[in-house]
Amino acid sequence: MNHEPMNLGLYLHIPFCQAICSYCNFNRGLLDDALKVRYVAALEQEIRRAPGGGADTIFFGGGTPSLLDPAEIARLIAACRETFEVTADAEITLETNPETATPARLAAFRDAGINRLSFGVQSFDDDELRRLGRIHSSARAVEAIEAAMRTGFKSVSFDLMLWLPAQSPASWLRTIDRALALAPDHLSLYLLELYPNAPLKEDMARAGWSMAPDDDAADMYLEGLNRLGAAGLEQYEISNAARPGHQSRHNLKYWQAGDWFGFGCGAHSTVNGRRWKNLASTADYVDRIGGGQSVAGDVESLSTRARVEEALFTGLRLTEGIESARFQARFGIDPWERYGADLDPFVQSHQVWHKNGRFGLTREGMLVANEIFQVFV
Repeated sequence: MNHEPMNLGLYLHIPFCQAICSYCNFNRGLLDDALKVRYVAALEQEIRRAPGGGADTIFFGGGTPSLLDPAEIARLIAACRETFEVTADAEITLETNPETATPARLAAFRDAGINRLSFGVQSFDDDELRRLGRIHSSARAVEAIEAAMRTGFKSVSFDLMLWLPAQSPASWLRTIDRALALAPDHLSLYLLELYPNAPLKEDMARAGWSMAPDDDAADMYLEGLNRLGAAGLEQYEISNAARPGHQSRHNLKYWQAGDWFGFGCGAHSTVNGRRWKNLASTADYVDRIGGGQSVAGDVESLSTRARVEEALFTGLRLTEGIESARFQARFGIDPWERYGADLDPFVQSHQVWHKNGRFGLTREGMLVANEIFQVFV
């Protein structure tokens, strides 16, 4: 199997939050200052134990990574640069919540080496934010984003969520229009996923909130993307749109079947056909790192079949689709030759396109992506 050389991505998981959102299923807990200090030291140790290699993205995810002090961020970036050959033009992203984003902290994060911010906004409707358990207001989000733009980051992105409890198509489009008025470099539009144990499910039952019908959700997604496109943000992935040159280079590694190291509790890594996940408990992670022990679990070597299936699932999330010749050079199979006959009904229904040796999903196909992906299983 041929493998194109590609720089690594480095993901650093920061599990602390000021409050726990009622819909969240990520590995996180409430901020404990003493544990945070020990955690940053353990995270630095884990990075320094890594084997190195070329890297061109660093991504601080969470949790709420912007709860770290700028000096802690600088220390972790230094550990990455001293362990890996990090390119001079590396994209270094900090996930940021509006309530932590004062002008002084933003400037200090920039000086620490952060050049891209990704804000967790979710909505510009205060009632919707309250239902989600978010602790910022829409006005605070606008202030934070405007401050970030004045501070001079190379890219400013933020996330919005649709299909929220009691959200109407009209309120969603108001949120889109408020977002576009801020002229961001990148926007992510996510459908709310309700996990079985999410407190939001109980809140919805108690309050009688319901989600919009599927057809309304589909219209909200499509019209949202139409408005982004008209404002110069081009869709490049199912949930993401950007101005030219502002795509998330780190997230593209996931969608283009690249390699990345994940550091921190619960972080996933995929390198050279091997995948592992660090143990989830923050305290156990700190203790094991301190004791010189491995924190990696669930280690597996991916079969060629598993890598092919995953590259198809992730590659078809991208609007550019999959180039059959390049895929064959890398994985040893021509994907259209193998699956084209099964995909043809979706071509006929205008949910899959196929031209010039490439194939991908149309926007209508993206709405039923999971159904289309069954072809590859």
